[in-house]
Amino acid sequence: MADDFQLVTVIMPIRNEAEYIERSMRSVLTQDYPSDQMEVLVADGMSDDGTRAIVSKIINDNKQIPIKLIDNPAQTVPPALNMGLRYAQGQIIILIGGHCEITSDYVSKCVKALQSTGTDCTGGTIITIGETVTAQAIALAQSSFFGVGGVAFRIGQAKPGYVDTLAFGAYRRNVFKRIGHFDEDLVRNQDDEFNFRLIQAGGKIWLDPSIQSVYYSRASLIKLGSQYFQYGFYKVRVMQKRRGVPSWRHLVPGIFVLTFAAAILISMITTDLFWFLAIAGPYCLANLIASFWTGRKKMRLLPLLPLAFTTLHFSYGSGFIWGIWRFRKNFRETEILKNNGR
Repeated sequence: MADDFQLVTVIMPIRNEAEYIERSMRSVLTQDYPSDQMEVLVADGMSDDGTRAIVSKIINDNKQIPIKLIDNPAQTVPPALNMGLRYAQGQIIILIGGHCEITSDYVSKCVKALQSTGTDCTGGTIITIGETVTAQAIALAQSSFFGVGGVAFRIGQAKPGYVDTLAFGAYRRNVFKRIGHFDEDLVRNQDDEFNFRLIQAGGKIWLDPSIQSVYYSRASLIKLGSQYFQYGFYKVRVMQKRRGVPSWRHLVPGIFVLTFAAAILISMITTDLFWFLAIAGPYCLANLIASFWTGRKKMRLLPLLPLAFTTLHFSYGSGFIWGIWRFRKNFRETEILKNNGR
C-alpha cells in the first residue's frame, strides 16, 4: 500500500490570478488523495492584484496539506517551476496553473496511471469553458480540431494512449534528474519544450481522458490574440533549441499566414483579385463550415466563432513568422550545434 501513496508535490506558478486562484487552490486541496501524502508549492510572480492575500488566507485556513508560498521575482513561469522543483519533496511532481481547476480525483488518477503504465508523465484532457458569451465562443474554438489542430489534450481523445505533449502533467521526480529543469529562456511553451525534450530522451507521455481539468478561456479576442501570438512566437525558439519539429501541425498557421500575405501582395501588384480570393475564399468557407458545426448546439455563439477561429490562426501564424525573424540569428547557432553532433 505504501507504493500506492507516493508523496506528491503540486507546483502552482501564478501571477495576478485574483479572479481564479481561490477556485484553483481549493480544487487542489480537496483531492481524494491522502492529504498527508501531498504538499503544495505556490510560486508567485510578485502579484499586485490581491492574489497573494488570497493565497495567504488559504494557507492560514488550511490545516491538512502543507502549503508554501514562494516569491518569484522573475515573474515568468519557468523560473517559478524551477524554484518549485528545488523545494519539492515529492516523488511525483504535478504542475497546475492558477487559471484552472482539477477534478477531485485528478491526483489519484495521475498517480495510478504513472504506476500502471510505467510512463514518465501522465495527464488528461482540458475542458475549456468561458464565463462570458465571447469567452464561450473562444472556449469552443480552442476545443475544436479546426481551431487548434489535433492537440489531444484540448480536443479530447477517446481512449488512453501516448501523446507528444499535454498540460498540467504529473512527472516522476527522476525525470528532472535525467533531462534537467525548465528552460528559463521561454516565456511561453516551456512545458512543450520540456515534453519534447523528454520524448527525444526516450521518455513516454500518457494521456488518460478520464483525468480532467477545467481551464478558463481568455475573455476577449484581443487577449486571445496576444496569448496565441506568443505561443507561435516562442514555438520557433522551442524548435531551435530541440533542433526538431514536435508536430507538423505547428507549421500550418505560419505557412497559411505567409501564403495569405503573398496572395494579397500579388493581387496588389497585378491588380487582380484572383490570387487573394484563391486563398481567402476557401479559408472563409472552411471557417464558416467549422463554425456552424462547432456551434450547432449553441447557435447564439455562432456570430463570434468565425472571429475566434480567425484570431487563433492569424495570431499564432503571425507570431510564428515574427519568431523566425526575431530568432533568425539563432538558426546559425542551431546549425553549428547540429553539425557538431550536439
